[in-house]
Amino acid sequence: MAPRANWKGYLKLSLVSCPVALFPAVSRTERISFHLINRDTGHRLRQQYVDSVTGDIVERDEQVRGYEIGKNDYITLEESEIAEQALESTHTIDIETFVPREEIDEVYLDGSYYLAPDNKVADEPFVVIRDAMRKSNVVGLARVVLAGRERMVMIEPRDKGLLATTLHYKFEVRDEKPYFESIPDLKLSKDVLDLAAHIIETKRGKFDPTKFEDRYQDALVGLIRAKRAGKPLPAAPQPKTPSNVINLMDALRRSVAAESGRGGGIGAKATGKPTAKTHRPAKKVVPAAKSSAKRRVKKAS
Repeated sequence: MAPRANWKGYLKLSLVSCPVALFPAVSRTERISFHLINRDTGHRLRQQYVDSVTGDIVERDEQVRGYEIGKNDYITLEESEIAEQALESTHTIDIETFVPREEIDEVYLDGSYYLAPDNKVADEPFVVIRDAMRKSNVVGLARVVLAGRERMVMIEPRDKGLLATTLHYKFEVRDEKPYFESIPDLKLSKDVLDLAAHIIETKRGKFDPTKFEDRYQDALVGLIRAKRAGKPLPAAPQPKTPSNVINLMDALRRSVAAESGRGGGIGAKATGKPTAKTHRPAKKVVPAAKSSAKRRVKKAS
């Protein structure tokens, strides 16, 4: 069953429009989540808003939004007043321009959503917009109001539908220069680069998200299972602290020997030999569905 839509409205290209729905492409329900509990009673705690001056609990119907314009001086806004400022993008994704995908810096990418027709009447205009973008090899840029703020979105064909990726605004993205300006321009020897490149080749593979597991969450599941069963708690993993590199060439040689012995890392070929440098588009991999964290905990009990 498809998840509930986060947003419903219209996708618009000039005078062509169709009803569509946005669905989150990523689910966080598999993550281990905790509640705050009273240690003495075992009861779950409830969050309440308290007046910062009087200390009184403020109920929901007494709460109002406020924007601080000075020390303890606020402009208050009613929900109805905020709702009246609704933009067209509250209900319509109007594609404003098209650009090559490679022009969009990866640092601007944020959350991803699947964009699909909302009814059968929308199928034809939806497919027209999708296939025209695919034929022109471009992505669309538009705006949409999500979670109370207008977001830029990049729209691109994906399989039979569209993928909408929210983008950060320019003011949200930090300039990289202050972080990189102290890195010196070094001239490295050919031997050093060749060894480092060889290590990379031994680890070359294909992107397969099923090979990556959340080891921290798995450890938490093991901890919860042990406590529920009244068993001794599993030993905590001991992280290895990397040692400082004293001799770079020696560290690279030892790394080559180690990687050749273990056959590379996640997704790497087991030959330990460099593979040909090919650049093919990565195949779309659909990870197998996992059980929820609660089912994983109960399974062993």
